[in-house]
Order: sequence, then structure tokens, then C-alpha cells
Amino acid sequence: MADYIPRVADKYLVEALQRAGAVLVEGPKGCGKTETSRQASKSEVQVDTDPNVAIAVDLDPALVLEGAVPRLIDEWQIHPVLWDVARRIVDQRRAKGQFILTGSTAPSESVAKHSGAGRFARLTMRTMTMFESGEAFGGVSISELAKGESFTSVGEDWTVHDLFERICRGGWPGNLDLNIKQAQENNKDYLRTIAEVDINTPDGVRRDPVRVMAVLRSLARGVGTEMSVTTIANDAGVTRETVSDYLDSLARIFVSEDQPAWTQQLRSRVPLRQAPKRHLTDPALAMAALGKGPEALLGDLKYAGQLFESFVVHELRALTRGFVYHARLQNQQEVDALVEIDGTVLVIEMKLGHNPAVVDRAAENLLRFSELIDLPTVPLVITGSGLSYRREDGVNVASVAALEP
Repeated sequence: MADYIPRVADKYLVEALQRAGAVLVEGPKGCGKTETSRQASKSEVQVDTDPNVAIAVDLDPALVLEGAVPRLIDEWQIHPVLWDVARRIVDQRRAKGQFILTGSTAPSESVAKHSGAGRFARLTMRTMTMFESGEAFGGVSISELAKGESFTSVGEDWTVHDLFERICRGGWPGNLDLNIKQAQENNKDYLRTIAEVDINTPDGVRRDPVRVMAVLRSLARGVGTEMSVTTIANDAGVTRETVSDYLDSLARIFVSEDQPAWTQQLRSRVPLRQAPKRHLTDPALAMAALGKGPEALLGDLKYAGQLFESFVVHELRALTRGFVYHARLQNQQEVDALVEIDGTVLVIEMKLGHNPAVVDRAAENLLRFSELIDLPTVPLVITGSGLSYRREDGVNVASVAALEP
């Protein structure tokens, strides 16, 4: 697309360049990292396509980083030495906003800790939210909710059919102008590339594409649940060691992302469960892995509820740039998500439907669970469709299509 579509990450990238010598912009392939970084850069080099880069790296890697700043170094991880060179130049210049490094593979823990600490800011991008792609009408600001601000009741012309199609399409910018069938074929190709090529990039170890796809299908079936490594291994027909290795590699290339359990102390003697919930970077990949489309969700509303929860977690992560947790006590009392914003905790339940009885039960649960948290809380029920409003008991109700930063 010729015209740049503004992203939530835009302002955070500008802010990061003002406080750090270099910014690492990371996230799944095709999510828009390069285009977003171009908006803030003065020069760039495409490490993966410029034939001169390999020659320059052999001569003097610093040559690759010469140019007007901020200089964009796209897909830097192809030549990892560029990370250390950027660090050294930042130290020498003692200036902010020198480099933007983009990559679809996370740097190893040792590289990130020992080379970039104090010099590199990190910004994780995700596929587009509905707010970014223009498919949502907005009206309910998450950041304003966290401040206790009210919002005007919001109506909508958004149906469950629209929601299911959006979930199956995904948020890749390259899919925006495609019909649902074309977008889903792209998503299947994306998965094949992950299984055959990308999963090998973090450490250069070749992995069996058939087994990788088996693990991805297992993750797809259990999306939004606390699937254990043992359960995935049994479901995919591989060893626990293989699953652990694949999950680590899939996380390094931003394909899978666990939703960690809330660990802060609660006003309860009942202990919290510690198992994470499993998610793929975009729930559309789950449907691609299973080879199903929107009509399949209409025929399996239980799974549609799982996928909807995963979709909302994706939206919350992208819109807030915060950690999205879940919480379940050993007595099974739970909430779907918790997001801490400036000392306030959004306590969230997700409901595909918006039937008053369903919303009532969700609101009661949120109020009950909120009493266990020492920090200030804001209760929020996120629905698949319907009106957005604040109830008399103080619980906020918002359609996922109404959410904005």
C-alpha cells in the first residue's frame, strides 16, 4: 500500500529515540516494523536484500551503519555483529536516537543483556489491531479507563459474523486489501514458511517441518488455555523435549506468546495457579493451522469463545503495550485478563456474547475478584459485539470493536 497507516507504536518509537541511543523494533514477520521505523528514520539499509552489506561487514561492519540518523538497520540479525557495532558507536557518540534496528528474531538473552543494556530501548510490535486497520469505531480508551475517566455510551454496526471474519483474516497489513479467502491462503503460506524456514533461524538448528506443524496445530486447538508441555506432546505425538525446544524457537520468532499468570499477592489464602495460557501471535494463525474459516466458528461456539479470548489478548497487548496476565486461584475462581497501567489494574472478563445475564455474571465475578487485589482496580467486560457503556455498579462493558489506546 502506498499510504502509510498510522500505528499505535508510532509515538512510542519517537519517545524511545529521545531517551536511548538505539531502538530495537521487534515482532512477527510482516507486522509492519519496517514501515513504522521508516517514518522515524533519516536513512536506511536493508540487510536482507542489499548485496553490498555482506561485503561491507567483511571489510568493516561500521560501514553499514554510516548515514543520516536515525539510521534504520532492517533485519539486523542476519549479521549479528551489527548489534555490537551499533552499541560501540552509541557509546562513542554519546547521543540519543542514532539507530533503529528491526528484526523478526529476538536477540539471544546473552546478547540483549550484555551488549544492549542501558543503550537499546526495545519496542515490540504486533499485527494490526482493529483500531489501527480502521475496522473498529473506537470510543472506549483503555488508558482513559485506567485513569477512572468515564466514556459516552457507544453503539455499533458490528456483528459476530464480522468478528469471526476479522479473526480469521488476521491483522497483517498485507492482507487488508484481500478478500477473506485470499487472506487465509496467505496465512497458510505464512505458517508453512515458519515450519520449513523461520523456526530454524534462532540457532541454525534444522527442525522437522512435519513435527513443527503438529505442534502448531496442537497450540491452535488449545489456544487461550493453560495447555501443559505434556498435553501438547501427547496431542502432537512428539516428546516433551521437542515441544519445549519448539516453543522456545517459536517465541524467539514471535509466533507464540504465552499469557503469564498474575504473581502479585492477593488478599486470599487460596494460592494462585502458575500455568501460562497459550497464544499464537495472531489468532488467525490458529485457524490457518486447523484449515478452517469463519463458518467453522459459527458451528463451534465453544472454540469460538477460546479464539475470541485470544483475539482480545492480542488487542490488549498491542493497544496498551503492557503485560497481559491471567489469574486463577486453586479454587477455580478466575478472571480472563489483568493489565496494570500506571498503578491501576484493569480486571477483565471476555464474553463472546452480550446477553444481559452473561454480562451480569461476568460483572459479579469481576467485582468479587477485584476485592482480592491491593491495587486500585477498574472492572471491564469485553464483548464480541453490542453496546459499550458503564453499569450502575461501576463495571465497564465494551465491545472489542470499541477499544482504542
